[in-house]
Amino acid sequence: MQFRKALMAGAAAVLCCGVGHASVSSEDAHKLGTTLTGVGAEMDGSSDGAIPAYTGGLTTVPASFKAGSGIRPNPFANEKPLFSIDAKNMDKYAGNLTEGTRALMKKYPGYHIDIYPTHRTAAFPKFVVENTAKCAIEAKTAANGRSMSGCHAGFPFPLPQSGFEAMWNHLVRFNGVAYAARYRNYNVDASGGVALTTEGDASEEYPYWDVSRPDADVYWQQRLLYTGPARRAGEALLIVDPLNYEDKGRHAWQYLPGQRRVKVAPDLAFDTPNPGSGGASTFDDVFLFNGSMDRYDFKLVGKKEIFIPYNAYKMAYDTKAQDLLKPNFINPDDVRWERHRVWVVEATLVPGKRHIYSKRTFYLDEDSWAAVASDAYDARGQLFRTGFAYVTPSYEVPAPIADLHGIYDLIAGSYSLTGFTGETGGYRYTKPMTERDWAPSSLAGSGIR
Repeated sequence: MQFRKALMAGAAAVLCCGVGHASVSSEDAHKLGTTLTGVGAEMDGSSDGAIPAYTGGLTTVPASFKAGSGIRPNPFANEKPLFSIDAKNMDKYAGNLTEGTRALMKKYPGYHIDIYPTHRTAAFPKFVVENTAKCAIEAKTAANGRSMSGCHAGFPFPLPQSGFEAMWNHLVRFNGVAYAARYRNYNVDASGGVALTTEGDASEEYPYWDVSRPDADVYWQQRLLYTGPARRAGEALLIVDPLNYEDKGRHAWQYLPGQRRVKVAPDLAFDTPNPGSGGASTFDDVFLFNGSMDRYDFKLVGKKEIFIPYNAYKMAYDTKAQDLLKPNFINPDDVRWERHRVWVVEATLVPGKRHIYSKRTFYLDEDSWAAVASDAYDARGQLFRTGFAYVTPSYEVPAPIADLHGIYDLIAGSYSLTGFTGETGGYRYTKPMTERDWAPSSLAGSGIR
């Protein structure tokens, strides 16, 4: 009840003001906190009860959780799978599977997904809900959807009218204001060989969500200091993404120990092979999609109920890489799948633009707005790569987080896993760093081999 009252109060505060350039009507905005959650998801469950009604998400911290730790105990450790889906019975569930999931089942004998009870665990601090109510009316896009304004510290488009608006919700998704992690990225080749492609210290910040910085024009910035493998130790990377891509664009810098200098790196975007994954994915495959949207037209297809990795605490925090990374696919016994509602967005390459993917389909979790699955097609229209993000809400913040993600290359027969932190301390929420720490010159001092 308090949850709904908070949502309605936030919406009412905006509606009385009569902002002119409304993203949605006042009548639609009133749905927030009544038939819709504070960030725009359907409050009700599915007609068959498989998806429960939303009751505020997971905010109860397990007694075994240690304050300040980045490792989050699994609150659903005692649950067992309801059933499994594989190549033998996938036709029965075809309407609830992404094309990529079906392709993996067809390609690899033994690949299956275990379906568990659905828990709608995504939760947010009160300020997120209140600001989202304001943004529902005030937020707007520019540059054909590729820039956004009129919103701070809230989801800009809880009732999206276009694919661009839905993708902006993903780009600015709430992960907290700042976190740090020692992460590892792995590649598994077609023969089953496992290689550590990157180990490093990541600092991730979302100035957009910092309520003390209402004029922030950056929604995400990332600083990576590589510690391994040996050939990459000492390298460093800095990426800054703005709300206004039309005027500023992504800023990126790189430090290479062999050159002993920091250099501007404008190519660290779009379909440039990502060295963090050993070139097995693109830069804009990170988090399944990141960066500017100017290479594609994004179409909002609608909603769908599908099986996706969710509440994957066992995989993220309680499994060793040697047990998780199996030939051809991630160990199915370590991944929890649930049925959830998602927004489906189709991205088609703009004529005259270049990208190795001619078409992409993104599936955005309605409760958190994080991209949780993706399918990417090559120039021939053939399914090329499919990706999944492994949602593990940080119940102590609370903040949904889906930064751990994997990309399967269906043509090469390989896959990569990015952002694995379970062996190295998990995601630790921190205070934002200083402007000096985010200066490109800081990379040279940090990148020590």
